[in-house]
Amino acid sequence: MSWHLTDRSVEDGTMTTTAAETQTEPLKKLRALRDNIASVFIGKSDAIDQMLIGLLARGHVLVEDVPGVGKTVLARSVARSIDCQFSRVQMTPDLLPSDILGVSVYNEKSGSFDFKPGPIFANIVLADEINRTTPRTQSALLEAMNETQVSVEGQTRPLEKPFMVIATQNPHEFEGTYFLPENQLDRFILRINIGYPSREFERQILLEQPDRNLLEALRPTMHGNDIIELQKQADLVRVDDVLLDYLQDVVQATRHHDAIQVGVSPRGALALLRAVRAMALLDGRDYAIPDDVKTLVLPCFSHRLVSKSYLHDGGAVSSDQVLLEILESTPAPS
Repeated sequence: MSWHLTDRSVEDGTMTTTAAETQTEPLKKLRALRDNIASVFIGKSDAIDQMLIGLLARGHVLVEDVPGVGKTVLARSVARSIDCQFSRVQMTPDLLPSDILGVSVYNEKSGSFDFKPGPIFANIVLADEINRTTPRTQSALLEAMNETQVSVEGQTRPLEKPFMVIATQNPHEFEGTYFLPENQLDRFILRINIGYPSREFERQILLEQPDRNLLEALRPTMHGNDIIELQKQADLVRVDDVLLDYLQDVVQATRHHDAIQVGVSPRGALALLRAVRAMALLDGRDYAIPDDVKTLVLPCFSHRLVSKSYLHDGGAVSSDQVLLEILESTPAPS
């Protein structure tokens, strides 16, 4: 299913309007933002839309795939398309928590310690190859991702808004990688798998080399304050009770499936609800539909499930299969 800002007709009583007629200025900027990213990250519109859904839902996104398919290009193109503070952290085995959070440095002139903020104090933080650093450093991101604040040297410091962590990681079977613990995976609203481009789009990539040329020339199309306004609009998207029932039915099914050891938590259910609202807004609607839930169940839930075959085959594929079975067997509202 393709996700686009559309001009679908919405019937309300006797009056019919279109998304284009009711589109606000921030939504027009959202269309421009998506097109700007697509000019560099070629051929994977679904991955772009999922990234924007995470942003609109005030969530964090984990981009997982083999090296060389454009994980970093996608993250950097999103950051360069928004006029806000961006930082990149190359997650290496020798990285320390203080390298991310910051540290106090003695000031000889004042005779006191001055706090030097780390790269976490930005609007969009790219944690590149997050599973190449140690669990101790990975855990330094937990409070920041969950609470939009960090505690450094006994003092709580708020982070900028909007705030989003975009983490990339290579598959676990690659050498030099660490497993992300379940409590950290649960902080990501979506896990995106990019995959290889089609032959046609790969030819375009070979000719244009967007990661070298177009990415550097990319200019912002939206300010951080526009993102905050869009996030508020996403909160207002209507989700009918019958759709909430369907969402809960899917969540409950993950907790009672024979192949699943740990099902989706209430935090996971909330994450799906926020993502559903964001997808509706991205599609130009002020109401959610069952297809929003169906489309987002896998990217929102697959990394939250612990299957009983986890220790044997990694669990990722079997979790996806279980979710597909649940979607097929759970009646959706018409």
